[in-house]
Amino acid sequence: MSKERRLSLLRWLSLLAVIGISAFVFSIRDQVEEFGAYGYPGIFLIALFAYATVILPAPSLAVVFTMGSVFHPLGIGLAAGSGAALGELSGYLAGFSGQAVIERMDIYEKITPWIEKHGTLTILLLASIPNPFFDIVGIAAGAAKIPVKKFLFACWIGQLIKATLFAYAGAASIEWLLPK
Repeated sequence: MSKERRLSLLRWLSLLAVIGISAFVFSIRDQVEEFGAYGYPGIFLIALFAYATVILPAPSLAVVFTMGSVFHPLGIGLAAGSGAALGELSGYLAGFSGQAVIERMDIYEKITPWIEKHGTLTILLLASIPNPFFDIVGIAAGAAKIPVKKFLFACWIGQLIKATLFAYAGAASIEWLLPK
């Protein structure tokens, strides 16, 4: 099999994986919050599933915020940030597949030059803020062929920052709401 044919097959498999993951996560969206009862591994799974969807909203920051008052916020940040970064690989794979319909959206056209010019710094910064368009960042990174290790590391650092801040905010606010 030629290199071009293998790449084409890999792209199609990536696209099918993204569609399958998104459909699966969307189908179990009502049961995902139950994973919170399993502590840090449960938080990891909630974040993984929530961020594995492409374009479909699946909020996990509310769970991270709440669990920050139950468990140690740094542990919650690490678990949720790691799960979120791995979940974002679905967007990256969608972009890598070359089959992303999103390429015709205005926001994609605005983010793509930043990804191509600043690469991992853009990924890190946009992953570290609550950002409903981060799937588009992953798609742009995959389409720009940013190495997956660089994408994953920048995404992980950004998601770690965001999740940790939300967990600490949850821990602080519960004390504020329920004074001793």
